[in-house]
Amino acid sequence: MTERETTRLTAWSSELRRVHQRLREALEVTRASLRDGDLGESATRDLLLYCHGFCTALDAHHRGEDRTLFPAIEAAHPELAPVLRSLQQDHSMIDHLLQGLADAVERSATPAELDRHLEGIAAIMESHFRFEERQLLTVLETLELTASPPTVLGPL
Repeated sequence: MTERETTRLTAWSSELRRVHQRLREALEVTRASLRDGDLGESATRDLLLYCHGFCTALDAHHRGEDRTLFPAIEAAHPELAPVLRSLQQDHSMIDHLLQGLADAVERSATPAELDRHLEGIAAIMESHFRFEERQLLTVLETLELTASPPTVLGPL
């Protein structure tokens, strides 16, 4: 294997860590917009924008994993099928939480309620990311996958 091939293979583990960090940062920007705003009209629009951007990015990340990354991992490592099913269940749970947040933002929920939604998403997301990284980073260092990182891991 050439050095370039090795670099491309190990890049998937780096890409996953990078995307997870960007999603953590996007969530923090969203939470900061809630803390810092007086929730006047401008702050409400900003929060809506941040929530929409964060929710869209996280959803795209999970859809890419479910559609492209996890099938490739399962093909190369069938013994990881139970881990991948667990991660997909997390994706479904997080999607439900994101929908709850979107509904709360849409109906102009109180800052306290919005913060509870964001706190719940943060807790589940962090637990999910840590589990995923523990289970998959080593596998990703040897995974042969020709798709582009944004297709596999989302646009971040």
